[in-house]
Amino acid sequence: MHATNILAEADRLMTVCNSCRYCEGLCAVFPAMEMRRDFQDGDLNYLANLCHSCGACYHDCQFSPPHEFNVNVPKVLAQVRADSYAAYAWPRAFSGMFARNGLAITIAASLSVAVFIAGFVGWTDPAVLFSAQSGMGSFYRLMPHNTMALIFGAAFLYAIVAMSMGVRAFWKDIGEPAGTLVEGPSIWQAMKDASTLRYLDGGGVGCMNEGERPTDNRRLYHHFTFYGFMLCFAATSVATLYHYLLGREAPYPWYDLPVLLGTAGGIGLLIGPVGLLLAKTKRDPDVQDQARLGMDVAFLAMLFMTSLTGLALLVLRTTPAMGLLLALHLGVVFGLFITMPYGKFVHGIYRFLSLVRYAKEKRMLEEGAAA
Repeated sequence: MHATNILAEADRLMTVCNSCRYCEGLCAVFPAMEMRRDFQDGDLNYLANLCHSCGACYHDCQFSPPHEFNVNVPKVLAQVRADSYAAYAWPRAFSGMFARNGLAITIAASLSVAVFIAGFVGWTDPAVLFSAQSGMGSFYRLMPHNTMALIFGAAFLYAIVAMSMGVRAFWKDIGEPAGTLVEGPSIWQAMKDASTLRYLDGGGVGCMNEGERPTDNRRLYHHFTFYGFMLCFAATSVATLYHYLLGREAPYPWYDLPVLLGTAGGIGLLIGPVGLLLAKTKRDPDVQDQARLGMDVAFLAMLFMTSLTGLALLVLRTTPAMGLLLALHLGVVFGLFITMPYGKFVHGIYRFLSLVRYAKEKRMLEEGAAA
């Protein structure tokens, strides 16, 4: 017995695919599937998060709709993935709320924080909010650094704790021992596979994005998004070191490292999310989980808005618009933090962990065959 009907359907499909094995060269899902004769819920969640949704198996399968077997692996595994976000979410009560109204709640939270910051500053000292500020520490005339660090540090810490609890639940459910997470070869292989999106190529021909003609556009936009995010994270980390170790307060000159890293990352987070959102509109709806795209869209929209408001703040930071832009940017960052544990962001973590497990299983299989 399975916990949900969609897991039971995924079990049926994997049983059919395990009998056929025509698609075993397309990605990691099918070789991982072939190592099993039955599929527990944890196995199916593992396979679903291992899937990169390239769509190749749907177009290659002789049993895909309108065949009576109705084999649609990309769509069913997308539904299992979406359910896994809720299944492993912490606290569980929040997962359904965000899944139903992800974009609306995220925007509401962001605007609420932005209005609170702007209203508080405008009430206490309107001149600071609506006048041009310049020089080191000008951002903290709107909100003291310690207050800013406390509010957003707490939001980020909450996201880290919530995601850690989700990761713990996922790892336990798929039945993998903790020792796997310190296996160097498995971690290194997973890092290579994740950083290159190795399994988003449909077995080498590319992602099936607009019908049966393969392209690599989604891989390109994923790279813009991921590496843009990492560059922005690096910019924030360097700025933190500047502040606490060197006593240098933001904003920094355009040629300084935090600004260069943040600008490059911000550009990536403009191009990547827009490209991925457009790709969603062009994908074959038959391979998508159309009913539950809310948190995917919310996450991409928040990444885009974080980048847009950050770059606007960089350009206009010495003008009277700086106060309102900073309040808006901080609100968007807050909204991004509190929704990260409940949507597409956690899939990146679960996918990496799935790649770690697959690397271990594949290595053990090869070592056993060699022996």
